[in-house]
Amino acid sequence: MRTRQLGSTGPVVSALGLGCMALSDVYGPSDRDEGIATIHAALDAGITLFDTGDFYAMGANELLIRDALAGRDRSKVVLSVKFGALRDPAGAFVGYDGRPNAVKNFLAYSLRRLGTEYIDVYRLSRVDPNVPIEETVGAIADMIAKGYVRHIGLSEASADTVRRAHAVHAIADMQIEYSLISRAIESTILPATRELGISITAYGILSRGLLSGRWTGERPAAGDLRVNYPRFSAENVAHNLALVEALRTIANEKGATVAQLAIAWVAAQGDDILPLLGSRTRVQLAEALGALDISLTSEELARIERAVPASAARGARYPVPLMKHLDSERGTSPAR
Repeated sequence: MRTRQLGSTGPVVSALGLGCMALSDVYGPSDRDEGIATIHAALDAGITLFDTGDFYAMGANELLIRDALAGRDRSKVVLSVKFGALRDPAGAFVGYDGRPNAVKNFLAYSLRRLGTEYIDVYRLSRVDPNVPIEETVGAIADMIAKGYVRHIGLSEASADTVRRAHAVHAIADMQIEYSLISRAIESTILPATRELGISITAYGILSRGLLSGRWTGERPAAGDLRVNYPRFSAENVAHNLALVEALRTIANEKGATVAQLAIAWVAAQGDDILPLLGSRTRVQLAEALGALDISLTSEELARIERAVPASAARGARYPVPLMKHLDSERGTSPAR
């Protein structure tokens, strides 16, 4: 397994990470035993970076990771945890809390659920519009001083927010959606992170399965979060799947699957870009790991760009209510 460093100050991790959200029901019912087996397979393949959120399945995702890591060498695992999302009993997102005391409260529960004494990378899941990012980052820095956290990350933050956060404490990485059909970070965010020596951990690299090469246009089932996502709507999905078919032609010539080519494209955007796999099963993980064997020439990258140009997809990456929570889309966050 190749490795990459998270930013100029962060840990060295595997060149691919495993995003664990999909192991806990967000795309419909999940198999807990298969989820644990998938984490084990990732560990055995050399993956060291595992990403979760304390609000994934209301904490159940952290408990699953705890059980999967039982008996494993904790020092060889890098746990990345998002916090701050507020949910009601029905599961709806009702806001975000980045206040310093809330940071410490969320952290205490994550440490207990994960069964660990420290978290490697801790990050606010969405910028709290009511709390200056300096205060949130400062609170995490306090937890670093006390040994509960090793590094600070960001998530879906604007270039302005990244600069302000980094001025308080070194930021290891920014987690943000980045794929062939989600490329907004290239205008201002990616230049800012590169200037500051901050890595990008890219999630949504297959656009929630749209770029997997297996989605056939069916309506997502009840309980699948994609049922309300614009790119999967009846008016958009046919257009978006045409982009996938254009990509499939190139993938077939490379002896790769569409998913492997899409992952390889993200990884090829720079050594500071680390793709997070969203595999739910060992079979999906094995396919995704095949992307490591794909090298893309400049000519092939140009051909992929022509097949799937930036902004070619139809539909926003989130439903309107969730888009409103993205500081990365607003461009600014509250100052002191």
